[in-house]
Amino acid sequence: MSETTRPLSALGLTAQAGRDAQITGLSVDSRETRPGHLFAALPGSQVHGARFVEDAVDRGAAAILTDRDGADLAADVLAASSAALVLAEDPRQTLAFAAALWFERQPEVCVAVTGTNGKTSVATFTRQIWCALGLDAINLGTTGVEGAWTAPLRHTTPEPVTLHRALSEAARNRITHAAMEASSHGLDQRRLDGVTLAAAAFTNFSQDHLDYHADFDEYFAAKAGLFARVLPEDGTAVLNMDDPRAAEVRLLAEMRGQDVLSVGREAGAAIRIRGQRFDATGQELRFDWNGTPYQVRLDLIGGFQAENVLLAAGLAIASGIEPRDVFATLPRLATVRGRMQRAAMRENGAAIFVDFAHTPDALRIALTALRPHVMGRLIVVYGAGGDRDRGKRPLMGEAARDHADLRIVTDDNPRSEDPATIRAGILATDPEAIEIADRAEAILRGVDALEPGDALLIAGKGHETGQIVGGAIYPFDDAEQASVAVAALDGRVA
Repeated sequence: MSETTRPLSALGLTAQAGRDAQITGLSVDSRETRPGHLFAALPGSQVHGARFVEDAVDRGAAAILTDRDGADLAADVLAASSAALVLAEDPRQTLAFAAALWFERQPEVCVAVTGTNGKTSVATFTRQIWCALGLDAINLGTTGVEGAWTAPLRHTTPEPVTLHRALSEAARNRITHAAMEASSHGLDQRRLDGVTLAAAAFTNFSQDHLDYHADFDEYFAAKAGLFARVLPEDGTAVLNMDDPRAAEVRLLAEMRGQDVLSVGREAGAAIRIRGQRFDATGQELRFDWNGTPYQVRLDLIGGFQAENVLLAAGLAIASGIEPRDVFATLPRLATVRGRMQRAAMRENGAAIFVDFAHTPDALRIALTALRPHVMGRLIVVYGAGGDRDRGKRPLMGEAARDHADLRIVTDDNPRSEDPATIRAGILATDPEAIEIADRAEAILRGVDALEPGDALLIAGKGHETGQIVGGAIYPFDDAEQASVAVAALDGRVA
């Protein structure tokens, strides 16, 4: 980031009365506003950021970016201050473009991936492919910034100031390639609009985040915004055509003139999945690239990983890499932390896996994908988060009931809700499941139930290292708890 003072006009902004205030930085949190900052007072789901304009002005803000509602809310404060006012019909998008101009730099090649499930895996696999080919690459998302340069992130898709600061710092650290997750929240709030993308991928679409989006159509429209608005016309759309909604995304991409690189099992897919053979530690994958056959060994559990891997391959190809070089790296791909990760193994050979599956479709996919690798029973420990879409709880119960032999319902980030009420919502459709409130005990019981040939899936938290109860976050790691349970039961470290 350049620390020099720049006028508003250098950020593509025009203030009322033509004032070209000198700007020293950008902030969206008034507590982080410094003298000379442009403070973005953005509309929120619960409160408008204009409520904090007075605090920002007191801290020395030189300009305020907001919409008409925000200007009306802060009219008295603005009238009494010397801060310039920048009005925008869509202040979130305006901030995104301003942040891109302020921080100036990003890695030479950026790609993004959206969808209900698989974003982290696809972004991580894309980064792994690039790194295997000697490129300095990162992925950004749920697990932070990983790869040749690392940094923490608080959100899957950070707000524009944080995102562009991270991209700029990555570029200064000689990162040339970046793969990022595009969440529906981030897309709806225009957080990626200032990023220049070479390609974008669509994984799948199913129920999630209906606590934020009004309905499925609004949720899908947010996802589709990656192709309708963010990916430029000369970009490439990499689409999982096995998902029913992919046809709509394809039509949208083609209408904008984007190239389409299709992945799927149907004839005509550029990367066509021909077959998979599963064993206890991974799978053999056969696919065609524009008619040319390939076969690779993947040390990855779960049939859905083929789609994730090949979408990542598609993004790498779209970024300019020779296809055969991309495909040669696939056997070297490693499991993403918290995504169908083998966390421990009993002395009797039964394996314990941890996965982030926290939606009905993700849980169904995880269980059905694990089934071909398991000779015996499939056991699952699962729950549902509090203060989130309540309609998915009985659907979680249905997914577990239909695809696992033994189910244990437990707590999973209950937040401010009564955990018993959350569990009851799941048990309504999975009444034969065992109910154990304490997650550590539930994992111990699940591990204890494992017999030779069985497997246990601990679903919901994946890479997370905390359990949110009320307003507090207590240390809790599913993979660590699995190892502790194995050590307690078998008298050894997993």
